[in-house]
Amino acid sequence: MNQAVTSQPATQTPPAKAAAPVWRTQLGTYLGLALVLVGMVGLFSWLSEYFWSRETFVTIANEIPALAVMAVGMTFVLIIAGIDLSVGSVMALSAATSAAAILQWHWSVPAAAVLALATGLLCGAVTGAVAVAWRLPSFIVSLGMLEAVRGSAYLVTDSRTQYVGDAISWLAAPVAFGVSSAFVLAVLIVIAAQLVLSRTVFGRSMVGIGTNEEAMRLAGVDPRPIRIAVFALIGLLAGLAGLMQSARLEAADPNAGTGVELQVIAAVVIGGTSLMGGRGSVITTAFGVLIIAVLEAGLAQVGASEPSKRIITGAVIVAAVIVDTLRQRRGAA
Repeated sequence: MNQAVTSQPATQTPPAKAAAPVWRTQLGTYLGLALVLVGMVGLFSWLSEYFWSRETFVTIANEIPALAVMAVGMTFVLIIAGIDLSVGSVMALSAATSAAAILQWHWSVPAAAVLALATGLLCGAVTGAVAVAWRLPSFIVSLGMLEAVRGSAYLVTDSRTQYVGDAISWLAAPVAFGVSSAFVLAVLIVIAAQLVLSRTVFGRSMVGIGTNEEAMRLAGVDPRPIRIAVFALIGLLAGLAGLMQSARLEAADPNAGTGVELQVIAAVVIGGTSLMGGRGSVITTAFGVLIIAVLEAGLAQVGASEPSKRIITGAVIVAAVIVDTLRQRRGAA
């Protein structure tokens, strides 16, 4: 007896939702950060009659170069799913070594500047090499470096501020519209770093390591030298930040940069770089630096107390992380 076969309609899988173009996502991020920045400027201009002035904006521009260049390096570190907590201490030690070279060893200013950069480069390379060689979390290694390098800064300066005078003041001297050479240099570094990240094999390798390090290894790319190079780079930029700060203050303070690593990480996170690695942009980090700087300047002008500043800054950081998380979930949906 033949049994009739009933044909069942095939179940069709709904087509996957097309992902938004990358350029559209980036444009949305840029516009969002720009709107936040404009909104903050408008708010503080309304709260303080002195905020909307050329002097305020020139002061902000001349205070952010050190933070900006360290944030560039931290962007790269976070993209490879690492973190460096020692940047503030490295900045202080680099400034201290340059001051010692000028005041005690009577080196020329260019030689002292090279020593400061080499000091930062060495500190960053050691952090990266130790983390890679022993497969340790960079959080722990850089935390140890934070203390060791800070102690070294105290030893080099004999725990006293070293006044270098106008030896390297040219770096803080205004070049146009009141902004300093350091600001112009920081802008050039931001542009160059963004090009490296988006247009070079090294930049793509960083993103690949942060996204899936094992896949990069299977593809024939050794992530170890890249990781060490990234940490060496942030050390070099921290050394440059030390020179920038010494030029602005005309002194090298062994206590300089205490807690600045939190500001650096905050600027990068506000800019949308993922703490989990694999995603970030130097341009958006620059927006994050500006947001942090405007927030601090505005709170100071409206007379906010130090505890209030910390509470508000912390709330802004948490809000930025929440917004970034929601944006990622919406993009994955």
